[in-house]
Amino acid sequence: MFRSLGALVGDLLVVFVFVAVGLLSHNNPLTVENVFLVGWPFAAGVLLGHLAIRAWRAPFRLWPHGVFVWAITVATGMTVRTLFGSGTEPSFIAVTASVTALGMLGWRLLATYLTRDERTTVETPQH
Repeated sequence: MFRSLGALVGDLLVVFVFVAVGLLSHNNPLTVENVFLVGWPFAAGVLLGHLAIRAWRAPFRLWPHGVFVWAITVATGMTVRTLFGSGTEPSFIAVTASVTALGMLGWRLLATYLTRDERTTVETPQH
């Protein structure tokens, strides 16, 4: 339960940090309203991705869970932005896909590494 919630929060953090950095790099004010306006299509994609792949079954798994959640996040975000007439230039798509992949897959790799002992520990019988 906690890992599933942690995975969802981790993915949402990646999205909103990406949005915040993007706003700052384009000299836009970093306000809650701006972060929400730019980030909600991708946040919706994160939620859709977690539901579609049933990420709670293996929240830290890189393949296929992490990859599919990431792909659904980017596809949903770009689709919604297109429907609302927001920018989806090829360079924006490439940067968004690259940075979110690094973040969303990167934290999963780190979590997998940090929890490796939990998966390899085998209880030995007591004598």
